[in-house]
Amino acid sequence: MLSIESLCKSYRHHQAVRDVSFQVKENECVALLGPNGAGKTTTLQMLSGLLSPTSGTIKLYGEQKADRSMIGYLPQYPAFYSWMTANEFLTFAGRLSGLSKKKSLEKIGEMLEFVGLQDAANKRIGGYSGGMKQRLGLAQALLHKPKLLILDEPVSALDPSGRIEVLDMMRELKKHMAVLFSTHVLHDAEQVCDQVVIMQNGEISWKGALQQLKEQHQTNVFTLTVKEKLKGWLEERPYISDVVYKNPSQAVFELSDTGSGRTLLSDCIQMGLTITCFEQKTESLEDVYLKVVHA
Repeated sequence: MLSIESLCKSYRHHQAVRDVSFQVKENECVALLGPNGAGKTTTLQMLSGLLSPTSGTIKLYGEQKADRSMIGYLPQYPAFYSWMTANEFLTFAGRLSGLSKKKSLEKIGEMLEFVGLQDAANKRIGGYSGGMKQRLGLAQALLHKPKLLILDEPVSALDPSGRIEVLDMMRELKKHMAVLFSTHVLHDAEQVCDQVVIMQNGEISWKGALQQLKEQHQTNVFTLTVKEKLKGWLEERPYISDVVYKNPSQAVFELSDTGSGRTLLSDCIQMGLTITCFEQKTESLEDVYLKVVHA
């Protein structure tokens, strides 16, 4: 659906984005991850049409000059006219998106209900909380029913309950459109995204399916806890390395391969040990992200 090839953006003395290439499929949610200054916002602004690339191509449905009405965009810090009500602002935004006044009025109620602002439709935006403004910005980005929704840090201004609400909305939205969003909250990306693109210093450090990323960086680190003592016995096993004892009955270590787990359990039984816990450490997205960024 969306194809980005060798995208670059240079300013006078700084190259903000260099040679960025990735794709987004229909009804797919892609998370753009990276530290501050990695080039995420610049990339999203080029994709939304707010910035012109220095070089490279952006194609939507194979067209380089795509219909802008197919894109919905929510910036990290959406701006509003504080004296307007939500109804007035969305009417204004709808006209800017090319919708007729009649069509805008038909969609506004539906969008305000979707983002949970129907009860504040006639309240001035100046009295909105940060979370309410973020949801109003989302309603604006969705008003014209885009095929691609681009969100820059959509949960950064929200409290935990607000983040959960927006994540639930994103799960629902990707049934109807593609979603590309940037975030620093890795746990949230893990909840909704299908693909991840990790950026650093304007370049892509890693891209691919989330599960593939985890599997690629998965370690063979295990924890074993028994009722008896492990110390002095565990490190003698040839298939075990890097043993660290949390206490005499609990140890963290690496196995030469996952099949060695069966051998270990068999040896424990033969030694008459009572196993209370045996588990493999699962890498979170945050663990893997730090590995990629600091590689």
